[in-house]
Amino acid sequence: MTAARLLPGAALAAAAALAAWAASAALPALPLLTAAVLLGIVVGQFRLPDRLAPGLALASRRLMRIGVVLLGLKLSLGDIARLGGGAIATTVAITIVTFGATLLLGRLLRLPGREPLLVAAGFSICGASAIGAVSGAVRAKDTEAATPVALVTLCGSLAIFVLPALRGPLGLDEQEFGHWVGAGVHDVGQVVATASTAGSAALAIALVVKLTRVLMLAPMVAVTAAVERRRDSTASTRPPLVPLFVAGFLAAIVARTLLPIPDAALHAADLAQTALLAMALFALGTGVRVRSLVTTGWRALVVGLASWALIAALALLAVRLA
Repeated sequence: MTAARLLPGAALAAAAALAAWAASAALPALPLLTAAVLLGIVVGQFRLPDRLAPGLALASRRLMRIGVVLLGLKLSLGDIARLGGGAIATTVAITIVTFGATLLLGRLLRLPGREPLLVAAGFSICGASAIGAVSGAVRAKDTEAATPVALVTLCGSLAIFVLPALRGPLGLDEQEFGHWVGAGVHDVGQVVATASTAGSAALAIALVVKLTRVLMLAPMVAVTAAVERRRDSTASTRPPLVPLFVAGFLAAIVARTLLPIPDAALHAADLAQTALLAMALFALGTGVRVRSLVTTGWRALVVGLASWALIAALALLAVRLA
């Protein structure tokens, strides 16, 4: 596909990422990636010119995968190991239980296509980034990812306001609150916005717990890709057993753990990762049709809210047991 065909949609996604950055800078409680999705949803309610489609597809797929690879540079296995075996075990257990329960509920309520799988990935692992990663691994359509992205954005945004309001009644100190947020909130940006309300100590532990959940992205994507290969055993083209971008994600984690990467390089990678994911999530957001979601998407909303409540309850239980 020529650059001329890709440029209009890609340029729109880049402009939207800049607009989302400006909105997040003006409203610190609004995470940049959440702003990007919301902006995409707003734009998506209008009929977009057909010439934008190739560039938006590039952003929602290829740029998303590159962003996921760079996300691995946020992870150091040493930082995660310092959490302790108990905290790591409960975080992994919460992720697996939430994934399985959400997938089951989505199928029981007969969500279409791969929506149950994508909702489960988003709510249990790392929000819209996980939805994009799993969508790429199983070759889901952008239309199948649109509703899960909208749901995880909605619930993650609610968490920014709901969880801090519950901190006092639940009697959580800074570290306990940070652990709860890291284990129970979806997107990394939403974790930062929520945990920051309780101070730097809460934010520090929230990020480490959250990144432990992000580490689950690789095995979850590998397993779903393997299952998809078995289901599509008669197809001429099947998803790879380990998608290339997942291998890149793991390589980035290893590099961050073992190599002395300069802070300037990590900062540049972080900026690039944020920009690419903002473009990708804007593009996915343009596929959300609010009227359709309101009139026919009540089952998806039930699944999303139930999954949100489940992971918050399990995370709180883990904090109490710690």
